[in-house]
Amino acid sequence: MARTGPQRIPGAVFDLFFGSGQYSGSDMEVNCGVIHTTEGPTLYNYGGGASAPTVTSVPDFKAKRLVHHQHFEVDESARALVNKPGGVQTNQANAFQWELVGTCDAATSQKWTAKGIQHIYWPNPPDWAVRDVAALMRWLYDQHGVPLTGRPEWLSYPASYGNSRVRMSFAEWTNFRGWCGHQHVPENDHGDPGALPFSRILAVAKGGADPSEEEDMPTAAEVAAAVMEYQIDDPRTEGTQYVPLKTVLWWTGANASQANATIKAQSAAIAALAAQLGEDVDTAAVVAAVERAIAEAVVQVHVDVTGPTNS
Repeated sequence: MARTGPQRIPGAVFDLFFGSGQYSGSDMEVNCGVIHTTEGPTLYNYGGGASAPTVTSVPDFKAKRLVHHQHFEVDESARALVNKPGGVQTNQANAFQWELVGTCDAATSQKWTAKGIQHIYWPNPPDWAVRDVAALMRWLYDQHGVPLTGRPEWLSYPASYGNSRVRMSFAEWTNFRGWCGHQHVPENDHGDPGALPFSRILAVAKGGADPSEEEDMPTAAEVAAAVMEYQIDDPRTEGTQYVPLKTVLWWTGANASQANATIKAQSAAIAALAAQLGEDVDTAAVVAAVERAIAEAVVQVHVDVTGPTNS
Protein backbone atom coordinates (compact mmCIF):
# COMPACT_ATOMS: atom_id res chain seq x y z
CA MET A 1 0.00 0.00 0.00
CA ALA A 2 1.51 3.31 -1.09
CA ARG A 3 1.86 6.24 1.27
CA THR A 4 -0.08 9.16 -0.21
CA GLY A 5 -0.13 12.82 0.74
CA PRO A 6 2.43 14.70 2.84
CA GLN A 7 4.15 12.41 5.32
CA ARG A 8 5.77 15.02 7.55
CA ILE A 9 3.79 17.25 9.87
CA PRO A 10 4.43 20.96 9.24
CA GLY A 11 6.76 22.39 11.86
CA ALA A 12 7.48 19.00 13.44
CA VAL A 13 10.80 18.11 15.07
CA PHE A 14 12.61 14.94 13.94
CA ASP A 15 15.09 14.47 16.79
CA LEU A 16 13.55 11.07 17.63
CA PHE A 17 12.55 9.77 14.21
CA PHE A 18 12.41 5.96 14.08
CA GLY A 19 10.89 5.43 10.65
CA SER A 20 14.18 4.63 8.94
CA GLY A 21 15.67 2.35 11.60
CA GLN A 22 15.17 -0.93 13.40
CA TYR A 23 11.56 -0.19 14.29
CA SER A 24 10.34 1.26 11.01
CA GLY A 25 6.71 0.33 10.35
CA SER A 26 4.50 -0.95 7.55
CA ASP A 27 2.85 1.15 4.85
CA MET A 28 -0.78 2.08 5.44
CA GLU A 29 -3.28 4.86 4.71
CA VAL A 30 -4.41 6.50 7.94
CA ASN A 31 -8.15 6.78 8.43
CA CYS A 32 -8.36 7.02 12.21
CA GLY A 33 -6.42 8.45 15.11
CA VAL A 34 -5.70 7.18 18.62
CA ILE A 35 -4.92 9.75 21.34
CA HIS A 36 -2.74 8.79 24.32
CA THR A 37 -1.30 10.66 27.29
CA THR A 38 2.28 9.93 28.33
CA GLU A 39 1.57 10.02 32.09
CA GLY A 40 4.97 11.65 32.39
CA PRO A 41 5.82 15.37 32.23
CA THR A 42 8.61 15.13 29.64
CA LEU A 43 9.50 13.57 26.30
CA TYR A 44 11.23 10.16 26.30
CA ASN A 45 12.57 7.86 23.62
CA TYR A 46 10.19 4.88 23.88
CA GLY A 47 12.96 2.31 24.16
CA GLY A 48 14.66 3.56 21.03
CA GLY A 49 11.38 3.40 19.12
CA ALA A 50 10.13 -0.01 20.26
CA SER A 51 6.91 1.45 21.70
CA ALA A 52 6.76 4.82 19.93
CA PRO A 53 3.62 6.52 18.59
CA THR A 54 3.49 8.47 15.34
CA VAL A 55 4.02 11.77 17.14
CA THR A 56 4.50 13.11 20.66
CA SER A 57 3.32 16.63 21.43
CA VAL A 58 5.33 18.39 24.15
CA PRO A 59 4.03 21.59 25.78
CA ASP A 60 6.19 24.70 25.54
CA PHE A 61 4.66 26.65 28.40
CA LYS A 62 6.66 29.81 27.78
CA ALA A 63 5.65 30.05 24.12
CA LYS A 64 2.18 28.60 24.81
CA ARG A 65 2.32 26.01 22.06
CA LEU A 66 2.73 22.28 21.48
CA VAL A 67 5.95 21.05 19.87
CA HIS A 68 5.30 17.97 17.71
CA HIS A 69 8.12 15.41 17.78
CA GLN A 70 7.43 13.07 14.86
CA HIS A 71 8.63 9.47 15.19
CA PHE A 72 7.19 7.80 12.07
CA GLU A 73 5.77 9.03 8.79
CA VAL A 74 2.04 9.68 8.82
CA ASP A 75 1.18 6.61 6.71
CA GLU A 76 3.54 4.29 8.59
CA SER A 77 2.43 2.00 11.40
CA ALA A 78 3.55 3.02 14.89
CA ARG A 79 4.06 0.87 18.00
CA ALA A 80 2.17 2.41 20.94
CA LEU A 81 -0.65 -0.16 21.15
CA VAL A 82 -0.77 -3.72 22.44
CA ASN A 83 -1.42 -6.17 19.60
CA LYS A 84 -2.20 -9.62 20.96
CA PRO A 85 -1.98 -12.83 18.92
CA GLY A 86 -5.20 -13.49 17.06
CA GLY A 87 -8.02 -10.99 17.43
CA VAL A 88 -7.53 -7.82 15.38
CA GLN A 89 -4.70 -5.63 14.18
CA THR A 90 -4.13 -2.52 16.27
CA ASN A 91 -0.90 -0.74 15.36
CA GLN A 92 -1.29 -1.65 11.70
CA ALA A 93 -4.99 -0.77 11.47
CA ASN A 94 -4.45 2.54 9.62
CA ALA A 95 -4.15 4.32 12.97
CA PHE A 96 -2.31 7.59 13.51
CA GLN A 97 -1.05 7.38 17.11
CA TRP A 98 -0.60 10.54 19.11
CA GLU A 99 0.94 10.92 22.58
CA LEU A 100 0.15 14.12 24.49
CA VAL A 101 2.75 14.84 27.19
CA GLY A 102 1.03 15.21 30.53
CA THR A 103 -1.51 13.25 32.55
CA CYS A 104 -5.16 12.27 32.52
CA ASP A 105 -5.08 11.25 36.20
CA ALA A 106 -6.31 13.85 38.69
CA ALA A 107 -4.27 12.28 41.51
CA THR A 108 -1.08 12.45 39.45
CA SER A 109 -1.82 16.06 38.51
CA GLN A 110 -2.25 16.97 42.16
CA LYS A 111 1.07 15.32 43.08
CA TRP A 112 2.92 17.11 40.28
CA THR A 113 1.34 20.42 41.25
CA ALA A 114 2.41 19.93 44.86
CA LYS A 115 5.97 19.31 43.67
CA GLY A 116 5.95 22.36 41.38
CA ILE A 117 6.09 20.26 38.19
CA GLN A 118 4.56 22.24 35.34
CA HIS A 119 2.30 20.05 33.24
CA ILE A 120 -0.96 19.73 31.34
CA TYR A 121 -3.86 17.92 32.96
CA TRP A 122 -5.55 16.85 29.74
CA PRO A 123 -9.16 16.68 30.98
CA ASN A 124 -8.76 20.46 31.43
CA PRO A 125 -6.09 21.67 28.97
CA PRO A 126 -5.25 25.34 28.40
CA ASP A 127 -6.80 27.06 25.40
CA TRP A 128 -3.54 27.10 23.45
CA ALA A 129 -3.19 23.33 23.81
CA VAL A 130 -6.74 22.85 22.54
CA ARG A 131 -5.88 25.12 19.60
CA ASP A 132 -2.79 23.11 18.64
CA VAL A 133 -4.42 19.68 19.02
CA ALA A 134 -7.32 20.89 16.88
CA ALA A 135 -4.94 22.31 14.26
CA LEU A 136 -3.17 18.97 13.75
CA MET A 137 -6.50 17.15 13.61
CA ARG A 138 -7.60 19.61 10.92
CA TRP A 139 -4.38 19.07 8.95
CA LEU A 140 -4.87 15.30 9.05
CA TYR A 141 -8.42 15.78 7.78
CA ASP A 142 -7.37 18.13 4.97
CA GLN A 143 -4.32 16.14 3.86
CA HIS A 144 -5.24 12.53 4.71
CA GLY A 145 -9.01 12.48 5.12
CA VAL A 146 -9.05 11.43 8.78
CA PRO A 147 -12.69 12.27 9.66
CA LEU A 148 -13.42 15.02 12.15
CA THR A 149 -15.61 12.67 14.16
CA GLY A 150 -14.93 10.44 17.13
CA ARG A 151 -16.18 8.22 19.91
CA PRO A 152 -19.07 9.83 21.79
CA GLU A 153 -17.87 9.08 25.33
CA TRP A 154 -14.43 9.61 26.89
CA LEU A 155 -14.43 8.24 30.42
CA SER A 156 -12.43 9.83 33.21
CA TYR A 157 -9.49 7.88 34.59
CA PRO A 158 -9.43 5.39 36.34
CA ALA A 159 -12.97 4.37 35.28
CA SER A 160 -11.59 4.31 31.72
CA TYR A 161 -9.07 1.58 32.56
CA GLY A 162 -9.63 -2.05 31.62
CA ASN A 163 -12.69 -3.55 29.99
CA SER A 164 -14.97 -0.55 30.39
CA ARG A 165 -18.20 0.12 28.51
CA VAL A 166 -16.37 2.33 25.99
CA ARG A 167 -13.83 -0.32 24.91
CA MET A 168 -14.63 -1.21 21.28
CA SER A 169 -15.42 -4.69 20.09
CA PHE A 170 -13.26 -6.20 17.36
CA ALA A 171 -15.93 -5.37 14.77
CA GLU A 172 -16.31 -1.77 15.97
CA TRP A 173 -12.56 -1.23 15.83
CA THR A 174 -12.19 -2.80 12.39
CA ASN A 175 -14.85 -0.46 10.99
CA PHE A 176 -13.85 2.60 12.98
CA ARG A 177 -13.00 5.90 11.28
CA GLY A 178 -12.24 9.16 13.08
CA TRP A 179 -10.75 9.75 16.54
CA CYS A 180 -10.66 7.66 19.68
CA GLY A 181 -8.53 7.30 22.79
CA HIS A 182 -6.31 4.49 24.01
CA GLN A 183 -9.22 3.69 26.34
CA HIS A 184 -11.36 2.72 23.33
CA VAL A 185 -8.97 0.30 21.55
CA PRO A 186 -9.57 -3.47 21.91
CA GLU A 187 -6.82 -5.80 23.16
CA ASN A 188 -5.60 -2.88 25.33
CA ASP A 189 -6.38 -2.00 28.94
CA HIS A 190 -4.97 1.53 29.34
CA GLY A 191 -7.41 4.32 30.21
CA ASP A 192 -5.68 7.36 28.71
CA PRO A 193 -6.40 10.09 27.76
CA GLY A 194 -9.20 10.02 30.32
CA ALA A 195 -11.93 12.64 30.09
CA LEU A 196 -10.31 14.56 27.25
CA PRO A 197 -12.64 17.46 26.26
CA PHE A 198 -13.02 15.96 22.80
CA SER A 199 -16.16 17.86 21.79
CA ARG A 200 -14.42 21.14 22.60
CA ILE A 201 -11.34 20.19 20.56
CA LEU A 202 -13.46 18.92 17.68
CA ALA A 203 -15.44 22.15 17.49
CA VAL A 204 -12.24 24.14 17.06
CA ALA A 205 -10.92 21.66 14.47
CA LYS A 206 -14.10 22.14 12.46
CA GLY A 207 -13.54 25.89 12.40
CA GLY A 208 -15.44 26.94 15.50
CA ALA A 209 -14.45 29.82 17.74
CA ASP A 210 -11.08 29.67 19.45
CA PRO A 211 -11.77 28.73 23.09
CA SER A 212 -9.64 31.71 24.16
CA GLU A 213 -12.20 33.99 22.49
CA GLU A 214 -15.40 32.29 23.59
CA GLU A 215 -16.13 30.73 26.95
CA ASP A 216 -16.71 27.00 26.63
CA MET A 217 -19.52 25.62 28.77
CA PRO A 218 -18.90 22.18 30.25
CA THR A 219 -20.83 19.17 28.98
CA ALA A 220 -22.85 17.04 31.35
CA ALA A 221 -20.19 14.33 31.25
CA GLU A 222 -17.43 16.86 32.00
CA VAL A 223 -19.32 18.24 35.01
CA ALA A 224 -20.00 14.72 36.28
CA ALA A 225 -16.30 13.89 35.96
CA ALA A 226 -15.41 17.06 37.86
CA VAL A 227 -17.87 16.20 40.62
CA MET A 228 -16.34 12.76 41.05
CA GLU A 229 -12.89 14.35 41.41
CA TYR A 230 -14.13 16.93 43.95
CA GLN A 231 -11.94 16.88 47.07
CA ILE A 232 -13.76 16.30 50.37
CA ASP A 233 -12.79 15.36 53.93
CA ASP A 234 -11.68 11.76 54.24
CA PRO A 235 -14.03 10.35 56.95
CA ARG A 236 -11.40 7.74 57.84
CA THR A 237 -8.95 10.41 59.03
CA GLU A 238 -11.41 12.66 60.88
CA GLY A 239 -10.95 15.46 58.40
CA THR A 240 -7.14 15.64 58.46
CA GLN A 241 -6.83 14.53 54.81
CA TYR A 242 -8.77 15.08 51.61
CA VAL A 243 -9.73 12.57 48.93
CA PRO A 244 -11.82 12.66 45.73
CA LEU A 245 -15.55 12.06 46.08
CA LYS A 246 -15.23 8.87 44.01
CA THR A 247 -12.85 7.45 46.65
CA VAL A 248 -15.32 8.12 49.46
CA LEU A 249 -18.11 6.54 47.42
CA TRP A 250 -15.97 3.46 46.88
CA TRP A 251 -15.13 3.20 50.58
CA THR A 252 -18.68 3.74 51.79
CA GLY A 253 -19.89 1.21 49.26
CA ALA A 254 -17.67 -1.36 50.96
CA ASN A 255 -18.71 -0.15 54.43
CA ALA A 256 -22.44 0.41 54.18
CA SER A 257 -22.75 1.53 57.81
CA GLN A 258 -20.88 4.74 57.06
CA ALA A 259 -24.07 6.72 56.43
CA ASN A 260 -22.63 10.04 57.58
CA ALA A 261 -19.78 9.80 55.13
CA THR A 262 -22.22 9.09 52.32
CA ILE A 263 -24.27 12.14 53.23
CA LYS A 264 -21.12 14.29 53.22
CA ALA A 265 -20.18 12.92 49.82
CA GLN A 266 -23.60 13.72 48.40
CA SER A 267 -23.46 17.23 49.83
CA ALA A 268 -20.06 17.78 48.28
CA ALA A 269 -21.39 16.60 44.92
CA ILE A 270 -24.26 19.06 45.06
CA ALA A 271 -21.91 21.92 45.99
CA ALA A 272 -19.49 21.10 43.19
CA LEU A 273 -22.31 20.76 40.71
CA ALA A 274 -23.86 24.10 41.61
CA ALA A 275 -20.49 25.84 41.29
CA GLN A 276 -19.95 24.62 37.73
CA LEU A 277 -23.38 25.05 36.13
CA GLY A 278 -24.16 27.85 33.73
CA GLU A 279 -27.36 28.95 32.07
CA ASP A 280 -26.46 27.15 28.83
CA VAL A 281 -25.96 23.76 30.51
CA ASP A 282 -28.68 21.11 30.32
CA THR A 283 -29.16 20.65 34.06
CA ALA A 284 -31.23 17.47 33.66
CA ALA A 285 -28.47 15.89 31.61
CA VAL A 286 -25.89 16.92 34.20
CA VAL A 287 -27.88 15.44 37.08
CA ALA A 288 -28.33 12.20 35.12
CA ALA A 289 -24.61 12.05 34.37
CA VAL A 290 -23.69 12.62 38.02
CA GLU A 291 -26.16 10.00 39.21
CA ARG A 292 -24.74 7.50 36.72
CA ALA A 293 -21.18 8.24 37.80
CA ILE A 294 -22.09 7.74 41.47
CA ALA A 295 -24.02 4.55 40.71
CA GLU A 296 -21.08 3.15 38.77
CA ALA A 297 -18.72 3.88 41.64
CA VAL A 298 -20.98 2.02 44.08
CA VAL A 299 -21.58 -0.88 41.69
CA GLN A 300 -17.86 -1.21 41.05
CA VAL A 301 -17.03 -1.58 44.71
CA HIS A 302 -19.59 -4.35 45.12
CA VAL A 303 -18.05 -6.14 42.16
CA ASP A 304 -14.60 -5.72 43.71
CA VAL A 305 -15.71 -6.88 47.15
CA THR A 306 -18.08 -9.72 46.30
CA GLY A 307 -16.88 -10.73 42.85
CA PRO A 308 -18.66 -10.29 39.52
CA THR A 309 -22.26 -11.40 39.24
CA ASN A 310 -23.50 -13.92 36.71
CA SER A 311 -25.84 -11.44 35.07
